[in-house]
Amino acid sequence: MSLSAAQVGLTMFAVMLLLMASRVPIAAAMFLPGLAGYFLMTDAASTLNLLKGNAVARLTVYDLSVIPLFLLMGQFASQGGLSRDLFRAASAAIGHVRGGLAMAAILSAGAFGAVCGSSVATSATITQVAYPQMRSHGYSGRLATATLAAGGTLGILIPPSVPLVVYAILTEQNIAKLFAAAMVPGIIAMLGYIVVVALYARARPDLAPPAERGKRDERARALVAVWPIAFVFLVVFGGIYTGAFSPTEGAAVGAIMTFLVGLARRELDRRALADSLIATAETTAMVFMIFLGADMMNATLALTEMPKMVAQWVTTLPIPDLSIVLAVMLLYVLLGCVMDELSMLLLTIPVIFPAVMGLELWGLKYEAKALWFGILVLMTVGIGLIAPPIGLNVYVVNNLAKDVPMSETYRGVMPFLAWDAARCILLLLFPGLSLWLVTVLFA
Repeated sequence: MSLSAAQVGLTMFAVMLLLMASRVPIAAAMFLPGLAGYFLMTDAASTLNLLKGNAVARLTVYDLSVIPLFLLMGQFASQGGLSRDLFRAASAAIGHVRGGLAMAAILSAGAFGAVCGSSVATSATITQVAYPQMRSHGYSGRLATATLAAGGTLGILIPPSVPLVVYAILTEQNIAKLFAAAMVPGIIAMLGYIVVVALYARARPDLAPPAERGKRDERARALVAVWPIAFVFLVVFGGIYTGAFSPTEGAAVGAIMTFLVGLARRELDRRALADSLIATAETTAMVFMIFLGADMMNATLALTEMPKMVAQWVTTLPIPDLSIVLAVMLLYVLLGCVMDELSMLLLTIPVIFPAVMGLELWGLKYEAKALWFGILVLMTVGIGLIAPPIGLNVYVVNNLAKDVPMSETYRGVMPFLAWDAARCILLLLFPGLSLWLVTVLFA
């Protein structure tokens, strides 16, 4: 008995989730059911022909080279000691107020995210610098680890952002415009986290004591030390937004500049350089393997015509269009419990994006709607980085802060998650928060 196209599609999803639950790597969990489904929908010759050209077609996409370049820039910044200087400058500025070191960790995470593009790398790097300082000044383990996990999400919320690059490629949108659209929401996220820390410190002052105020000359030296990262940011993103070079060229310029800064500071020795290259290669390989798995799955979904059927079904639902978008956001939160952000985007955007683009939302034109929805998705999938039961950032931070139980960190992130939810609703209701800078820079 042959299966219908819809049955093949639903069976693929069921098998994929079962494989993920069995701890099969996500790339394989998407590739294997996709391969089986494609074979059932076609024949052996067609399947082999797809396999022959699929990997080459994906790995030779020029726009995707921006991902390893931004990852390399982040590695050079990390190995070059820029994260340490960022935290020192932030703590020198506000560390003397109650909860100031936690606020400084968030500020440094946001600044480091501006040259990194990875939430995991931001969490790991800032934790190694800030966590010992916070604990030595009497901060509770719950507040310290929760702050660092939440602050790490700024690595993808503030451009550059690897998930945003992936979204741009999948939806054929302008990467520079998406980076501009993410800037204001990313800053709002950072400021909101600082407010959460301030409220926490006010409610439990004993768990977030102030540090000693440094001397004026010490504070000045700490602030002057961060000029290289500010200069790199201005050159890279100033060049991208003014059209001096493309995002890929900007990423290459940024990688070279952070490399030279690390050399000038004598932080990037031969071992640090090797570590940077190896870490970039490992992360890039993981990302592209997920790409290949998702491509196989999406090729089969295209044959089943599920994206088209979902789009038609969604546009005929007798409910408000904003309710549909809200349901999509909730779906991403649920998927975040079992998947990472890249896998979610690669698997769902080919299905969900056409459906959302068919909705009437605030009277937005196609490009504006695509940019706004991309930022909305980015903010929503970021919740999965700190939400239980997976919370990748939580795992990364707790792996470095072994004296704090993971359950304590999850309790600590709840106020941050509440702000995340409120922020997503704010962006849903006010698209101008993400579109304003785009209109200013690309009018």
